[in-house]
Amino acid sequence: MRRKTIARDISWLAFNGRVLQEAADPTVPLRERIKFLGIFSNNMDEFFRVRVATLKRMAEFSGSKSKANMHLEQSPEKILNEIQGIVLEQGDTFDAIWDGIRKEMEGEKIFLVTESELDPHQQQFVQNYFEEEVRSNTIPLMIESIPTMPYLRDKSLYLGVVLSRRDASMKRKYALIEIPSRVLGRFVLLPSPAMDEHHIILLEDIIRYNLRNVFAYFGYDSYESWVFKVTRDAEIDIDNDVSTTLMQKIEKGLKNRRKGKPTRFVYDREMDKGLMDYLIKRLGLSKRSGNIIPGGRIHNFRHFIDFPDVFPKKGQRRRPFSHPLLMKSPRVTDVVLEQDVMLHFPYHSFNPVIDMLREAAIDPNVTTIKITGYRLASNSKIINALINAVRNGKNVTVMLELRARFDEEANLEWKERLEDEGVRVLIGIPNIKIHAKICLIKKRINNFTIHYGFVSTGNLNEKTARLYGDHCLLTADRHLMADVNRIFTYLEKWKEGPAPLKACKVLIPCPTSLRRELVKMIVRETRLAREKKPAAITLKMNSISDEDLIEKLTEAAKAGVRVQLIVRGIFCMFSENSKFLTPVKAISIIDEYLEHARVFIFHNGGKEKTYISSADWMVRNLDHRVEATCPVLDEAITQELKEILDIQLADNVKARWLDNGLQNNYVRDDRERVRSQIDIYNYLYQKANPSEATVVVAETVG
Repeated sequence: MRRKTIARDISWLAFNGRVLQEAADPTVPLRERIKFLGIFSNNMDEFFRVRVATLKRMAEFSGSKSKANMHLEQSPEKILNEIQGIVLEQGDTFDAIWDGIRKEMEGEKIFLVTESELDPHQQQFVQNYFEEEVRSNTIPLMIESIPTMPYLRDKSLYLGVVLSRRDASMKRKYALIEIPSRVLGRFVLLPSPAMDEHHIILLEDIIRYNLRNVFAYFGYDSYESWVFKVTRDAEIDIDNDVSTTLMQKIEKGLKNRRKGKPTRFVYDREMDKGLMDYLIKRLGLSKRSGNIIPGGRIHNFRHFIDFPDVFPKKGQRRRPFSHPLLMKSPRVTDVVLEQDVMLHFPYHSFNPVIDMLREAAIDPNVTTIKITGYRLASNSKIINALINAVRNGKNVTVMLELRARFDEEANLEWKERLEDEGVRVLIGIPNIKIHAKICLIKKRINNFTIHYGFVSTGNLNEKTARLYGDHCLLTADRHLMADVNRIFTYLEKWKEGPAPLKACKVLIPCPTSLRRELVKMIVRETRLAREKKPAAITLKMNSISDEDLIEKLTEAAKAGVRVQLIVRGIFCMFSENSKFLTPVKAISIIDEYLEHARVFIFHNGGKEKTYISSADWMVRNLDHRVEATCPVLDEAITQELKEILDIQLADNVKARWLDNGLQNNYVRDDRERVRSQIDIYNYLYQKANPSEATVVVAETVG
C-alpha cells in the first residue's frame, strides 16, 4: 500500500541534504561553505539527540504495535534503518565536499595541519602551548581500571588512545581524553613559515603530539589515537509529581538529559578495532543497532561554524536598513499609533522592535508591557529594555517558555534575573508550549487606554534577526490588540480554561482554532475550483507534516486549486500526482539567510485572506502549542508580502524542487536569473531609498 505522506524524518534528512548542497556550491564564499558544513553537522547532532532518540524509544515501547506508534505508516525500526542508510550516504558526500574545500583552502595558502606535519618551529610552539594552556584542562582516563564506564558528555569530542610498546613487552592499555574545546576553542593558529600563509592546527592534534608527555608515567613508547563522540537522547522527561513545580521538573530533566542513553557513536573509521569494540561494549551499544557511524579523522564539525577568519577573499553580507515609514520620525511609537508597519527581517533592521520597548519603558503614560519570550539573545536588548521598564514603574509581564528545546538553561537564568528585578514571569502551561511571538503595551492618553504592540513570525532575538527571514507586524489595530490581550489573559489564567482563546475575533490562535479555520479555508478553495471559479492557495512555512491538512491540500489540487508552497524544512506531501488538475508548485530555498517566516494566502473568491503566523503545519504546533496567526489588514502591506512571495516563487538560483523522490534538484529555467534573497533585499531597499539607483550597502564577512 502506497504511503499517504513522506516520512517526516526522511524528509528532514533531505532538508539537511540541501544544507550540504550549499557547502558544495563553488559560488558560495569559502568560509561560508565551511560554515554550512558546521551547520549540517550541528543539525545532524540535534536530529540524533531528538528524533532518532524518539524513534528508538518508540521501538522499545512494546514493539511497533504500541499506541505511540499507531500514527506511523512505517514501523520505527524500518524508519531507523532507512535513516542509517541515508546518514552513511550523506557522510560520504560530506567527506568528499570537505576534501574539495581543503584543496581550495590550500590554493589560498590556508593549511589545516596535523601533528605529523609540523616544522621544528611549530613543534616547539605546540609543546609550549600544551604546557601553558592545555595540560591543566585535560584529564586522562585509564578506562580499563575504572569499574563503571566514566560518563561521556554529549556534544564533547574524545580522543581514544592505545598505549603499547613496540617490543610487545607490556600489555596494551586503553585511555580516553576529553578535548577541552569548550574552554580553549577548537582551532589554534600556528607560526607560519611564510608571511602569506596561514597554518592552523586542531586542539586534538596538539594533544596527540604531546601524548608521550601525558602518559610518560606508564613507560610505553607507542601511542596511537583516534577521535570519537557520543550523541545522547536529549528528551527531557517531565514526571507527573504534583509536589514539584514545572521549574523544578525542568531542572531535574536537564540533569537527567546529560546522562541520556547514547543514540549514536561516531568514530574515525581507522580506529583500532580492539579499542572500538571495547568502547561499544562499555557504552552498551550494539553494532546491529544503527548507532555506529564511521567517519573521517575530524569530528564535531559544528565547531567549524567558527573557523578562523583567515581568508583573503571576503564575502559581502548586506547590511539591514531602516523601514521607510520609520525614517522621518524620531519615535517608533508615534508611527505605529498612526499606521501598521511590517518589518521584514533580516532586510529591515530589528532596532525598531527594541526602540519601541525602550520608548515604552520611559513613557510616563505607559502602564503595562506584556511579552512572550522563546529564544532570546545571550545579552538580550529586549530583556534590558523590559528591566528598564520595570525600574520606571511599569507593570511588566514576560511569558518565558522554559521548555524551548536546548534553551531551557538560558531561560531559567533569564527567569531568575527578571524576577530579581521585579518582572512578573509566567513559565508555561502543562503539556502546551508557548510559541506565539506577541507583545502588548498599554498606554493612557486623555483618560483612554490604548493598546499597541506587535505580532511576529520569529523569535525576539536581535542576533538571529540578522540571519533569519521573518515578518513582524507593529500595530495599534484595536481588534488585533484586543485579541493579543485575550491571549495574555489565557496565559495568566490558563487554569480557568481556553475561553479567552476561543473569544479571539481576528487573530486565529492555537491550539483552539487554527486547524479548524485552515480546513475551512482549504475546503472553500476546493469548492470554488469544482465550480470552475478561480481558486488558489499560497503557503510559506518551515515545515508541513500534518497528515490531515496534507490530505486537504491534495484534495484541493485534485479539484484544480492552484497550490504554491515554499517550505524550507520538513515536507511530507507528495507534490507530484497525475490526478492534480493543476500541478502543485513546491520549492525550498536554502541560501545565506534561514527562511523562517510563515505566510498563508487564500484567494477566497477574489477577497484574498493573508496571514502571518508563528505556526508550522505540524501536529505539535496546531494541537500542542499556543500560536498566533495574524491577518494582514493593511492593503499596502498585503501587496508587499505578495510581491516578496512572488520573488521567492520565481527563484531559479537557490530554490530546489520538493518532488516525491526528495531529489533536491535545483529549479532551473530560461527566465532571468532570480536569487530571491538578493532580489528581495533590492526590492525593499529601493522602496526605502527610491532615489538610489543601485544597492551599495554591505558589510564584509569571511
